[in-house]
Amino acid sequence: MEYPTELLLLVTLIAPVIIGLNEVAKQSINIPKNLIPLVALFIGILVGILAAPFTTIDIYVRIWAGAIAGLTSVGLYESGKTRNGYTKE
Repeated sequence: MEYPTELLLLVTLIAPVIIGLNEVAKQSINIPKNLIPLVALFIGILVGILAAPFTTIDIYVRIWAGAIAGLTSVGLYESGKTRNGYTKE
C-alpha cells in the first residue's frame, strides 16, 4: 500500500474511537471548551501510537494519522450537534 492510502484508512478507522474517548474525557474531567481540540489531538496521537499491533504502518505515519483523526473527530462531533440561532443577529 502507498502512504496516502494507509494514512486515510487509519484515520477513517480511529476517528470514531477518538470521538468516544474525547467524550469520555469531557464527561470525566472538567476541561475548558477552548482546550477540547488540543485534548482530541493528544488522544488522537496516543491512539495512533497504540495502533501498532493492528497495523504495519510506520510510527510517523501513525502519529500523523492520529493527529489528523483527533482534529477531525472534533469537527465531526461539532458538526453533528444541533444548534439554534444564527451567527449574526
